[in-house]
Parts: sequence; C-alpha cells; structure tokens
Amino acid sequence: MNAGEAGALSNPADAEIARLQRRLRRETAARQEAEAIAERGLRDLFQRQQEIGLLESIAVAANEAAGVDDAMRRALEAVCRYAAWPLGHLLLVPEGGAGAPLDSTPIWHDEGAGRFDALRRLSESMVFAGEVGLPARVVGTAAPAWANAGAANAGDYPRMPLLVQLGLSSLFAFPVVIGNEVVAVLEFFSRELQTPDESMLRLMAQIGTQLGRVIERRRAQDRLVHDALHDPLTQLGNRKLFLDRLDHFLVRSQRIPDYQFAVLFVDLDRFKAINDGLGHQAGDQVIVATARRLTACLRQNDLVAREAADGDYVVSRLGGDEFTILLDNVTGPATPIRVAERLLKALATPIVVGQQHVFVTASIGIAMSSSGYEDVQVMLRDADIAMYHAKQNGRARWMMFDQTMQEGALRRLTLEAELRLALDANQLFLQYQPIITPGDGMISGFEALLRWRHPVLGMISPLEFIPVAEEVGLIGQIGSWVLEAACLQLREWQRGRALPLSMSVNVSAVQLAGGELVKVVTRVLAETGIAHGSLKLELTESAVMADADHALAVFKELKALGVRLSLDDFGTGYSSLSHLRRLPIDTLKIDRSFVSAMDSHSDKRQIAEVVVMLARTLGLDVVAEGVETRAELDILREMGSDFVQGYFYFRPLDAAAATLALADEAS
Repeated sequence: MNAGEAGALSNPADAEIARLQRRLRRETAARQEAEAIAERGLRDLFQRQQEIGLLESIAVAANEAAGVDDAMRRALEAVCRYAAWPLGHLLLVPEGGAGAPLDSTPIWHDEGAGRFDALRRLSESMVFAGEVGLPARVVGTAAPAWANAGAANAGDYPRMPLLVQLGLSSLFAFPVVIGNEVVAVLEFFSRELQTPDESMLRLMAQIGTQLGRVIERRRAQDRLVHDALHDPLTQLGNRKLFLDRLDHFLVRSQRIPDYQFAVLFVDLDRFKAINDGLGHQAGDQVIVATARRLTACLRQNDLVAREAADGDYVVSRLGGDEFTILLDNVTGPATPIRVAERLLKALATPIVVGQQHVFVTASIGIAMSSSGYEDVQVMLRDADIAMYHAKQNGRARWMMFDQTMQEGALRRLTLEAELRLALDANQLFLQYQPIITPGDGMISGFEALLRWRHPVLGMISPLEFIPVAEEVGLIGQIGSWVLEAACLQLREWQRGRALPLSMSVNVSAVQLAGGELVKVVTRVLAETGIAHGSLKLELTESAVMADADHALAVFKELKALGVRLSLDDFGTGYSSLSHLRRLPIDTLKIDRSFVSAMDSHSDKRQIAEVVVMLARTLGLDVVAEGVETRAELDILREMGSDFVQGYFYFRPLDAAAATLALADEAS
C-alpha cells in the first residue's frame, strides 16, 4: 500500500464509498446473472412449450386423421413449421420386407410453390436401399441422420447436387418406429446448415414413436379387416369378400351393356374320403395345395380387376372344399371354359401328403353374367347348380349353367319336401314284377318295385326320387317299409301254396354302407315269418364293388339268416372277378340293356352268353330282365337262363293283379 492509498483509506468517507461501489458491482453482477438465468429459463420454457405444442399437434393429427397418409401429411406440416424447414417427405418401409427398397411415397409438405418439383420427382423415382441415400442409412441404423452440403461425405448422397442447386443446404431424416422396427422415414430439407442438438434429436425420436403408433393401429385394423374377409387356412378371400366383389361386378355389368364376367364354382370330388382316410390335417394340406394350384393356374389376363394388387381376391374359399373364381371382362363362354379346362388339368397332378400321393379332381360349375342377373346370391346359386350337375354327370368336368338346370333344381327341392311326407300320406306303394321260369312259363317269384303316386305331380319315377331319398337320408326308412310290405305280401301268397315262391327286394348302396341293414332284415323275417330262403336281396354291382370287404361282411351275416343274394345289372359296372368269387351271392341278373334286341345284335348276345357261362362256373342262378319278344325269350332259353322277367310275360302288377296271376296258374 502506497502513501496515497493509505491516506485515502484513512479517510472514512472514501472507505465507505469504495465499499458501496464494491457492493454495487456485486449486486449488479448478481442481478445480471439472475436475469441471464431467467432469460435462459424463459427461452427453455418457450422451447419446451413449442416442443409440447408440436407433440400435441402430432397427437391430434394421429387421432383425427382419416388414415396413415393423412396423419403423415399433418406431421410433415407440423415439423416443417416448427423447424422452419420448407420441404418434408414420407418414405415407407414395406411390411415384412426386410432389405426391400423403401417406398418413396408422393406424400410431401412443400412450401416452395413449385420450386422443388425437380427434387420431388427425383426422390420419388429413386431406389433407397442398402447404403443409397440418407433414408436408407436411417433404416439401417434406426437412428436420425443428417447431411450438409460441402461436408466430407456429401458425395454419398445422390440428391445433394440438386439440393445445392435449389438453394438447400441440409438434409435431415429420422425413423418412425414400432418397438425396434423402423416402419417409415420422415426426411426434411433446410436452407441453412443443420447440426441437430440433443433436444432436437430427442424431440424427433418422440415424434417417430408417436407416428409409429399410428402405423401400428392401422396395421392392427388392416389385420382385423383382412381376417374378417379372408379364409384363415388358405388366406384366400372368404364368402363375404367374394360376394362383395361379385356385387361390384354385377353393378358394373348392369351399367355397361357389353361388359361380361363369369363365376366358376369349384368343388373337390370325394374330399370326404380324404378326410376320413388320412385325417383332417391331411385334408387341410390338400385344401391349401389346391388353393395354391388354382391361384397359380390363372393367367394374369384372366384375373379379376381389383383395386388391390395382391391377387387373393381372385380365388375365394367359401368353406370346406368349395372354391369360387371370378373372371373379369370375358368375351363369352369360351373364356371361362378354357379356364375351367386349365384348372382341371392343373389339379390332375397328385398332391403329396406325407408319404401318400393323393389324387384330387374337381367338378366346376360356370355361370355367365350375360344371363342378366340382378342378385349375387342367385348367380352364385346357379354356378353351384351347374357344379352339382357336373358331379352328377361323372365328376372331374365342367358344366355351364342353363335354365333347365334351375328347373331341375326346383323340381328336386319339391321332391325332397314332398318325399318327407309321402310315406305317412300313403303315396308310396309297391308293384310286383313276376319272375318266370322260361321252360314252363310259371311264376317262381316276384321283384318288389317301389312306386310313388303324388296327388298333384302324378306318378314319379324311382330313377328320380330314389337318389333324392338317398341324399337326404330317407332311404333307410323307406327301404325298411319296402322290405316289410313286400315280405308281408309274400307271406299272404305263400299260404296254401305248395310251390316255392320268392320275393326280390332292391337294396341301395346307402343301405348297404350303413349299419342297419342286417338288423332290419332280422326284424322283418321274424315279424313276417316267410318261408326260409324265400327272401332275395338285389344289389347293384357298383354298390357291392365300392367296398367289397364291407359287402362281404354284411353278406355273410345275411346268408346266416337264410337270405339269398342277387347281383343286379351285372356287366354294366366295373366287374371284378376276384371279388365276385369271394362274395356269397346266389344269382346274377343280366341287365336289360344286353337283352333288348339281342336277336339282332350279336355283341349283346355274346355278352349274355358270357354271363351265363360265368354263372354256371360259379354255381349261380341267372335271371335275364327286360324280355319283351319271343325271339329274345328263345335265345335266353337256348342259353340256359334260369329265370326271365319282362313285358313279354307281365308288366309290373299291383298286389291284386299279381294274386289273380297266381290264381290263374293254379287253376
């Protein structure tokens, strides 16, 4: 301290002034520091308010947007306004497409009034994959990234020269994520060089998570819609989706006079046998393989025109083994016919299920829009009816719907409903076709023939109503009634008659396949008490050979009851002599198709001779049916046919007339 300072400080007034000055400086510095802190706090608060506002606007956009595209447009706009960026763009990551190029969408926020059109066109045309472009880098790292003009790595970004040319300096992008999965990228373009700080990166990460929830909700909604409209096993469209598309085409056909389309109804043949024989899991594999074949078989020009391009609207699975196909813009019946034939060929190759080769065929019905449909259900019904006719005509084929099929379907529905009432209403009755020994012309027995006289429809052929009875499950009840009525009538004729008399009753394939036939026969024999060995059951060759082992087991039980067995329509089916030798049958019947005009057709006569010789070898009787002329009778008598039946002797008789015929013989 020098003498001046000591003197100054020695002055009390000066010392006080100095102290006050120091205090003032400290208070000023403290106030300035507090103001600076307050200013920084205000700036941070304002910044935070801006960030919160941005996040709130993104949340509102996510909740109010009509869809993902709308939400992304609003988000691009909000971020651009927040950061004063003139241009923003959306790129989507293909769902399930790891490594696939980004989908550069046409969704932008653009404040350039056309100035950035060249950049937009370039961006939408580029393939962003691998290391190409900033968006691809963001997908690869799942982290925000930016690039500035003039930076050392600016050359890694193909659009950078155009950015600079347009007065832009920076490119910034951040990921939209669901969990750890990048589902989209938002990219932005800035006039100023950018070096995002931690606050900016944190904010964009929050936005990316928010927008990820939008896409996640949309995916969940899409999955729900997809599941509601698609078959879970094959992923084909289901009945609901098919009918929706069919309605769309139907409206178009009503609006455009020359527009035509077609519906193909595809049903696998004998699919139940696959399920029963190999199990439902194998059946599912067959369904999936069939769906793939049907879809792959269709050429692109046959496919339904769709808003979507995923292809599964073309072939639909209605359920079970039923599929439908829509063909758009057909020029006439030739197109669906060509497609149907191609489908049948594609299905002809066996499907390998485990170690088993499964052969699948299908029946296809076709309905054309040119028939003038106004209701989707009617068109689908007609394609179904045509498919049913394809099955009835031998399966593994296609049929085009025509109006006679509809009339036949209505007739069948009527018969089904009326047949359920016919038995109780006494509309069913029996006639009896005498079976004659050709040597003396005497009646040796009768064949019971089922008839139906409807009060309105009149006489209905058994060829028409018996298949209906089999399909709707009435044949068992009707067959039991026929057997009982025939045996009761036989018992009446056998009383007081010295000569043996038999009764032949036809048994359907459905009755043979079921488990009630032996039980019914046992009951009827016990209740009617007809002579032992006088009941003969007639079964068609095809019914027996369909499951020869099962038939053998049933036949053995029937033989133990004293029932005689006859193989009807012999030679018209797929005769198997090895099986025929095993079956305990008593009689072969020569079908009327071989007997008719056999005197003028040597081939028919030769077939009949072979049947007679075969019967003799196996120790069987022979009955020839359909004898109408003396010439036919003479030939059969010469061959050695044991029995004949036909119009030459008798037409089918009611019980009273048959009783008179027996009485005439006895007189």
